[in-house]
Amino acid sequence: MKIAMLEGLAPTSILLDEKELNSAQETLATNQLPTTRMEAWKYTRVAKLGKTKYVLSEDDTVSSIDTYKISSSATTFVFVNGHFSEELSSDEIPEGVSISPLSACMEGEIDSTNLVLEGELFNALNTAFLTDGILIDVDAKTTLEQPIQILHILKGEASLSNFKTIIHAGDFSKAEIIQGFFAEDADKAFANVTSEIRIGQNAFLTINKVQYEAENTSHISTEQVDQGKDSTFTINTITLNGGLVRNNLNIAVIGENCTTNLNGAYLLKGKQHIDNHTVVDHKVPNCNSNELYKGVIDESATAVFNGKVFVRKDAQKINAFQSNGNVLMSDNASVNSKPELEIYADDVKCSHGSTTGQLDEEAVFYLRARGLSEKSARKLMVSAFIGDVLDKIENEDVLNFTHKLLKDRFAWDFE
Repeated sequence: MKIAMLEGLAPTSILLDEKELNSAQETLATNQLPTTRMEAWKYTRVAKLGKTKYVLSEDDTVSSIDTYKISSSATTFVFVNGHFSEELSSDEIPEGVSISPLSACMEGEIDSTNLVLEGELFNALNTAFLTDGILIDVDAKTTLEQPIQILHILKGEASLSNFKTIIHAGDFSKAEIIQGFFAEDADKAFANVTSEIRIGQNAFLTINKVQYEAENTSHISTEQVDQGKDSTFTINTITLNGGLVRNNLNIAVIGENCTTNLNGAYLLKGKQHIDNHTVVDHKVPNCNSNELYKGVIDESATAVFNGKVFVRKDAQKINAFQSNGNVLMSDNASVNSKPELEIYADDVKCSHGSTTGQLDEEAVFYLRARGLSEKSARKLMVSAFIGDVLDKIENEDVLNFTHKLLKDRFAWDFE
């Protein structure tokens, strides 16, 4: 297969499993880019990615790293165009956790499945041409008082970052990961990110992810999560900028008595396109999952949501709730929403729902009648709508940083 994006790219030199590397190469050789004829990509076009000849830039200069720091107290690791910047990263690592760039790992240290999923070309691209990544091992019975912060910064023209995050949360551990994705003087740059996350027995893991790249950049991420018995996993995904953003989130609940929380907020304008694809697979009994995604789409932007919950035959006593709400702020904005349930057990409580509409003009009139300007009234209503998701974020630094970005990009004051 001839794809322009592969021309001139050098295969990874990072020590990954040879069998998986061969599988990735085979996938690239025998599969085409996804098209809208495929159900999973029905509303998202990626042809322009295949036509762009990307480069692996090693430019690691950043104007001011403080601009991108979401939390000032977190242990921070910085990657520019996928390459680790030791100079911009923290010197010390908290007790009870080991953290290392994948490029610094020795043979046998990287315990990875490489996410070579059947027919998944972008995951294969990530494996075969991996730029770098990070390995985070949280020891059993460790509680991290401060979060671990991973900052990704895209720079330059047609830069490609194939990045991998591997997280192992040990039994009875508690940790928070912050991920920030940004762009600085980037043009047609592409972040292709995979994450492999294993959560041990009775472990608590929270991921707060902020996506704020640029209107002419692309971002595709795939997160594969395995949840062990009695564990709690929460991920909050805030998408505020990026020309094309696709988030694939796959949760395999393989232990009983688990809680899974998926929350997402996306605010779009211009010609942005955001596609959230989520799968929660309940394989065992006595588990709970909660999914809440809300979006505000303005101008000519487009949003896609496809959430699917599986309840397997022996997974009785499952409580699974899924909701997607959207507000269209202009006549040219659009959304395609498809929440799904696939249930093979009979003793369950599951629901899903989707709403799409415009702001209630009667409510706007009501607020204006009480002294607010039309602009202020609309801001207040949008704030209340998105606030349901933002209220799920417990980290005040993440919440304050999100408020700042909202004010900078949309002039919405959510505080």
